[in-house]
Amino acid sequence: MEAKLPEEAGVQWPWLAWLRPGGLPSAAGGTPWARLALLAALLLALHWLTSRLWAYARLMSSRIPPGPRPWPLVGNFGFLLVPRRLLALLRVFGGQPHQAGQTHRGIGVPTDGGRLAPHIFLTKLGRFYGNIYSLFIGNRMLVVLGDFPTVRDAMVNYAEVFSDRPSVPMVTIITKRKGIVFAPYGSVWRQQRKFAHSTLRHFGLGKLSLEPKFMEEFKYVKEELLKHGTEAFNPSPIISNSVSNIICSISFGRRFNYTDKEFKTMLNFMARGLEISVNSHAILSNLCAWLYYLPFGPFKELRQIEIDITAFLKRIIAQHRETLNADNPRDFIDMYLLHAEEEKKINSESIFNEDYLFYIIGDLFIAGTDTTTNTILWSILYMALNPDIQEKVQAEIDAVIGRDRPPSLTDKPEMPLTEATIMEVQRMTVVVPLSVPHMASENTVFQGYTIPKGSVILPNLWSVHRDPNIWEKPNEFNPSRFLDEHGQILKKEAFIPFGIGRRVCMGEQLAKMELFLMFVNLLQSFSFALADDSKKPAMEGRFGLTLAPYPFDVKITKR
Repeated sequence: MEAKLPEEAGVQWPWLAWLRPGGLPSAAGGTPWARLALLAALLLALHWLTSRLWAYARLMSSRIPPGPRPWPLVGNFGFLLVPRRLLALLRVFGGQPHQAGQTHRGIGVPTDGGRLAPHIFLTKLGRFYGNIYSLFIGNRMLVVLGDFPTVRDAMVNYAEVFSDRPSVPMVTIITKRKGIVFAPYGSVWRQQRKFAHSTLRHFGLGKLSLEPKFMEEFKYVKEELLKHGTEAFNPSPIISNSVSNIICSISFGRRFNYTDKEFKTMLNFMARGLEISVNSHAILSNLCAWLYYLPFGPFKELRQIEIDITAFLKRIIAQHRETLNADNPRDFIDMYLLHAEEEKKINSESIFNEDYLFYIIGDLFIAGTDTTTNTILWSILYMALNPDIQEKVQAEIDAVIGRDRPPSLTDKPEMPLTEATIMEVQRMTVVVPLSVPHMASENTVFQGYTIPKGSVILPNLWSVHRDPNIWEKPNEFNPSRFLDEHGQILKKEAFIPFGIGRRVCMGEQLAKMELFLMFVNLLQSFSFALADDSKKPAMEGRFGLTLAPYPFDVKITKR
């Protein structure tokens, strides 16, 4: 027998009127089962909403780090859904700093019609809320660490808790949480990282035996630069090609010609993908994963970039598998494939397999190219803008090496000004300004604040390297800050461009080699100046996963 609602229900509870026979629109189906199904769906939605709001209320009542009060469900980043023109009409930022447990609604959305670069924006929020503060992405807490003591405390003293990686929808879709950079902290990551690091050392990482590859590559760089004569040009493609070729020679056992169309396309895709993944509406995929599959705009572009780079790398791995010689491993891929075969004999479910290799190679190719390329481009730009420092560095190069002999890592101890200049470029630019996000793997109390399990931990390395409490006049380019009274290198504990703790950059030694040898080779052979008709580019940089300089043109003079 069909249950009936009393007639007065439509009066006392109008929203229940549709449960009566005939109350549900015919298009939706008016059977009792349809009504009950719809009611069940609404009750489930109400339960989900209530549980979210309850969790939100409990969290906000605990002693979490200070920060702008989030809106329920959307958190502090609802403005990403708002058109830029409308943002120009909003004035959200304001009020006074608050203590833990006291919050102000909103977040510091720029009111000039544009948006501040995230690293600068978060640094400004740090001045308002302190060196540890919280934001929310939906209901997920993001903890920003803004000075060196706080970053060191979290990444070193709380390493076991804060070394994990968050499960970010976009990253999970692209990387499947494999590889080295984005893989979760644990035994699998430790084994893969240990093998990768030891294999890179086998092929010369941090050793003089790798120098010939740099010398060979710089010959091609010099040829390409000389082709431009006295004309202005953008140095980015040449530098990107050369840096990537060093990684390719170690990983793939070969280098690519600078005219190779596929190689150039992959490098362009890589840089573009890193930029739009965090600096476009594609970032909304991290709020709603299904947005990643939208067939338009940056969503479609990023998806196509992923497809093309995947095909490129998998084709290279397949070529290696077909030509593999166990007695003569040529590169990282060969070594990994051989190791995977040995491991499979012991354990058919071994974590070393061709699928995981693909993601490690992706990390090496993408992260290893983009970070060092941008640092060298920043170095060229700062030399062009500071000709007096450029001349002093060249004088040191001439005194120690001369203009005929190629530089060597053995020259580095005798060239403190050159090393200090590279360090100052790294401090000023910090090519991974917000590090790679970490995650709290368990509930913990950090510096008196409650940090729930799953919270994203964001070390703001840009803020660390612009801290006026550590760096005198931090916004001025001054290599001498890294020199003592005797003109020797002055080590600074707060200088951590490669990060700190257990997730410190695996390629740090390779990057240091590349930076020194490429920088010295460039200034030994050429002087750089901005093009006559060009303006100084905005020095806050173009934010992506890495921080790139805005495009600029230079003119070179052969020395």
